Amino acid sequence: MARILTEQDVEAAVLGGSVFAAGGGGFADHGRQLGAAAVLAGRPELVGMEEVPDDAWIATAAAIGAPGGLTQWEMLPVDYVRSVELLQQALGARLHGLMIGQNGRSSTLNGWLPAVMLGLKVVDAVGDVRAHPTGDMGSIGLFSATEPTIQTAAGGRRADHRYMELVVRGPVRAISPVLRAAANEAGGFIASCRNPVRADYVRANAALGGIGLALALGHAILAARARGASVLDAICRQTQGEVIGDGLVTENTVAYTSSAFDIGTIALGEGVQRRVLHVMNEYMAVQDGVGEQLAAYPDVIATLDPSGEPISAGQSRPGLRLLILRIAKTHLPLAPGLRDPALYEPVRQALGIDLVPYATA
Repeated sequence: MARILTEQDVEAAVLGGSVFAAGGGGFADHGRQLGAAAVLAGRPELVGMEEVPDDAWIATAAAIGAPGGLTQWEMLPVDYVRSVELLQQALGARLHGLMIGQNGRSSTLNGWLPAVMLGLKVVDAVGDVRAHPTGDMGSIGLFSATEPTIQTAAGGRRADHRYMELVVRGPVRAISPVLRAAANEAGGFIASCRNPVRADYVRANAALGGIGLALALGHAILAARARGASVLDAICRQTQGEVIGDGLVTENTVAYTSSAFDIGTIALGEGVQRRVLHVMNEYMAVQDGVGEQLAAYPDVIATLDPSGEPISAGQSRPGLRLLILRIAKTHLPLAPGLRDPALYEPVRQALGIDLVPYATA
């Protein structure tokens, strides 16, 4: 299935990734910048795991921070390249390719430019098809491992002298918070490369084909636009999604925290139509007006305007009409590691919601 990613794929990745972003997942303009730089610099190649030798090294290209646009962050395309260089140096071996931790407005494209610049492949595998708040959720089962791994980061606001580079070694559970603290100190976002593993491990523990899913959805959206057809219908048809809420935003309490998370709630509609979205960077759960849960992670939960344009949590302002889209987890490839109950403790602490019974069922 190897294919060269093109300029048209850049827009498709941003559009499809924006739905799987689940209210977060980075920034669309940043994604277009990353993709444009990649296709101008070379010919990024997307490969399936069936084309990767078992003993090849694969690492995860990611961005760490809060995606609500509530901070003055700076992350340049070159920072993604630098983080991969740092990881290869620390590993003492050349990577074969880069997967991603999650889909999103920009995160679907995180690996494209460093792959081109360093002669690597873009591997069609993800830690999680949808965007999520903690890197541990995209760590393909490594969160509970005791063996040390490597995580690197590069980025920060140069004008404020906050650019930094770091290489951290240790178990995932111990070192992931270090990179999140670095993201906060850098200005709210930082580029990273992390958790190098052999391809046979990725094959057994990642959500395979996740980048391809975002691309297919994005191309379906582009085709609907070209025909003058309903984008919302195209999204629902492509993903087997359903609309579970429709109303005007009445409240948005989402705020940036020093732990580099955007946390709060967004409410829309009134009475029996009231819906409350619980946000930890991304939408983690939806409840109705009496507190009944209508959707929860790892379902894809997205907010769209009536034209079908995805609206992020940071863009949701009182008075704006939003539709809530749910793609049930049964329609998604899920990494086996997402069944680890320990992954959901930070969400419980931040939001007071226990996702374990649903996420691990």
